[in-house]
Amino acid sequence: MTDDTKRAAWIVLGGIHLLNQTAPRRPSDPIVLVEVTPQEVCAPSTTVVVQWDALGTCSATALTDDGSRLAAAYIEGATMFPHAIAGPALRALVGPAAAPGLVPLCYLAAHTDGGYHAYGQIRFYASDVCFVRTTPSPVGHGPVDALRWLDPVLAAHAGSALRLNNHLRYYRTHFAGTELEYKYNLEPAPDIWATALELLRGIRQGELPGCRPEYRDEFQIHAFENHMFDVTGPHTELGYASFIPRADGGHVLKRKWFEEDTFARREQLLTDIDVSPDTFKEYLQTKLNLQVEALPPFRRVRYDVHVESMRTGHVYGIFFDRCAVLAAPEIVLTQCEMEYRRSRSILDHDPNEMLREMTEVNDWLHSYLTTRNLTREGTFYSKRTFLRDAVAAEPRLLEHGRV
Repeated sequence: MTDDTKRAAWIVLGGIHLLNQTAPRRPSDPIVLVEVTPQEVCAPSTTVVVQWDALGTCSATALTDDGSRLAAAYIEGATMFPHAIAGPALRALVGPAAAPGLVPLCYLAAHTDGGYHAYGQIRFYASDVCFVRTTPSPVGHGPVDALRWLDPVLAAHAGSALRLNNHLRYYRTHFAGTELEYKYNLEPAPDIWATALELLRGIRQGELPGCRPEYRDEFQIHAFENHMFDVTGPHTELGYASFIPRADGGHVLKRKWFEEDTFARREQLLTDIDVSPDTFKEYLQTKLNLQVEALPPFRRVRYDVHVESMRTGHVYGIFFDRCAVLAAPEIVLTQCEMEYRRSRSILDHDPNEMLREMTEVNDWLHSYLTTRNLTREGTFYSKRTFLRDAVAAEPRLLEHGRV
């Protein structure tokens, strides 16, 4: 059953102590059932985001933990949590003693078999709230106000408390240490700022089915110089090593291992490298025992659009990227890259399912770019290959400045 008119959903409110165990659970604890239009993109989803001001008028019923009825009222979603604190209507339902600690506990979605899927609260603000599914199968069969789902829902939250109750620890990563990335050369090169924002607007408006901009991290800006070295030996180390400056004066060392440009490449970031630009090559040769050849330094400007699948919780980055050789700024590589980043999920997922979904997102991106005449086809053309090609065409790029 996928018709929203035949489904039901609630935002469940209760004391913060029920999530973080700062006080014992009591039979008199208020539990508020706020009935809402189903918010999932499918049933069940992995992630649910609720905008308070989009809920409209909601029916709210306050019960005690032991099932006794306290009160009922109609409440405007926009007035429930001004400043993320229970507003007057909620205070009237639960009383002045309980109101200061009142928070969204979970999002509850009715299942066709009579049980409920539960989504634990992981981020809560005055404007919105984010939930992630914590129950692998429906729980608590029976009428919602019988609260048979409450014990298993709180137990599921407690079982994952380290991840749910700590900022951003709910993320996990499939294929850790491996970069998975599709690329497109953008020709002729567009204004990547305007192009990135236009794509972000389209995703906000639902052009990518089942996805939305990543919750509270939808857009990033990066601009930095990059000093890359072609790693030519030993054979097991082939790839590149590049140094990226940190704001505090140090450097990040990015290593990628590959013989030819491809979809999947082993990747490692070392974030605290104490080395100066004049000793980059020496560091790679003496500390890491690598055979390397310098490539022309370049300046990279990148605008990142983060896309989150609400169905699976997987997050993908769509990056609009401009790399210009420092010694010859007219030599430019402009690309769009699409990369798997992380997964907002408590429950286990099949990594191969992520690869299938990534292919679907890339198919959408390919269509988006080609219909706007931004590219013709996909590629795995790397920055190492771009710099190799630039040097082959103009060897003097390796000198200081351009002669």
